[in-house]
Amino acid sequence: MEKIKKNDSVAVIAGKDRGKKGKVLRVDKESSRAIVEGVNLIKRHQKRTKQDSPGGIIQKEAPVHLSNLMLFCGRCSRPSRISFIVLNDGSKARVCRKCKEVI
Repeated sequence: MEKIKKNDSVAVIAGKDRGKKGKVLRVDKESSRAIVEGVNLIKRHQKRTKQDSPGGIIQKEAPVHLSNLMLFCGRCSRPSRISFIVLNDGSKARVCRKCKEVI
């Protein structure tokens, strides 16, 4: 079970965007990286491919390593480490280590 999944709210704890929060758009398990909305923005020079699509300098998100992200707990309203517990029905759930809230 993964600690960080798509649509989770995370906080960046290291790097040039440290302190920023955002929503996870995509997770790549093989390279242990995630694309977070509004974090690690890069500029790409893009050529116009069709009549509709504009060319020019486009800003987009680049992947961030999962070790630089921390799950944001809604109840604590701050980033926290998570642990896993086994529920009564036998399924695993992610839990905030500070407030014991199931995420």
